[in-house]
Amino acid sequence: MKTYPNVTETKELIKQLVSIPSPSGNTFKVIQFVEQFLQELNVETKRNRKGGLIATLPGANKDEHRMLTAHVDTLGAMVKEVKSNGRLRLDLIGGFRYNSIEGEYCEIHTSNGEVITGTILMHQTSVHVYKDAGDAKRDQVNMEVRIDAKVESAEEVRALGVEVGDFVSFDPRVQLTDNGFIKSRHLDDKASVGILLQLIKRMKQEEITLPYTTHFLISNNEEIGYGGNSNITPETVEYLAVDMGAMGDGQSTDEYTVSICAKDATGPYHYGLRKHLVELAEANDIGYQLDIYPFYGSDASAAIRAGHDIIHGLVGPGIDSSHAFERTHENSLIQTENLLYHYVQSDMVGY
Repeated sequence: MKTYPNVTETKELIKQLVSIPSPSGNTFKVIQFVEQFLQELNVETKRNRKGGLIATLPGANKDEHRMLTAHVDTLGAMVKEVKSNGRLRLDLIGGFRYNSIEGEYCEIHTSNGEVITGTILMHQTSVHVYKDAGDAKRDQVNMEVRIDAKVESAEEVRALGVEVGDFVSFDPRVQLTDNGFIKSRHLDDKASVGILLQLIKRMKQEEITLPYTTHFLISNNEEIGYGGNSNITPETVEYLAVDMGAMGDGQSTDEYTVSICAKDATGPYHYGLRKHLVELAEANDIGYQLDIYPFYGSDASAAIRAGHDIIHGLVGPGIDSSHAFERTHENSLIQTENLLYHYVQSDMVGY
């Protein structure tokens, strides 16, 4: 296995990415960050109408293409209601539960460009006042945002510029530990975005000519189901989503290897491509796990549902506590990047 030359750099890049708020629907700043990173490498980029970014590395074969994708949009929320008590009711963006954001610091991004901080709390938080503080349901009715401003009415909140439809992002609380862990919200899927950016940088530094023209889609609507279902060239044969591997009871995925998905909630991934990825891992001493994700869909499955005639696959680093307090290890980043490094230089599997 080739040594991974830049895992510390990759972790720092991921730290930068998760620190840029980008809930689905409000990804302009993070797309701009990625665009600038790629332009500094003299990589051709273009934006699609949905706001995603496509980078292209020309290959020896220009008649058959590959596409790899990772998504930069994250979970988040919108202001559903400005309450009479000066607090905010939320509506969630993406598939997660209210209990996973209880007590979290947040930012409200107003339409006039202001950013106001706050905390997401149960209305019945104080155990000195509310008997049901521990038992009350964590839901849209009971949870609210306490704004860091002197406000006690809806009128005072609106005077700050806050209104229904404003985006709310969550503090990622990113930390890099001395023993190789990175823990943060939004590793789904900014860990994979960091890996793809480093992979492109590695291709440029090593002056590698890929066997096929290869596109890299940084999608921005995956968490709501349609990030990577368009802008796929007619020449694209293989489409590989790079997204987190889900961990939990009954799962094979761990934080130290690359997860290769055989099936998710949308059905099996292409058998030939899955076998090809396994063969590449075994031939290059890359640690991997095969797995099935029961409640999961990817940009690759979204592309299939949209009717694209492609071979689709899914790999990614193993992420613990997905859609909540996420964590992975640098070993998983290493294994994932190395599998992708060999994959983009390999022959296609055929139809």
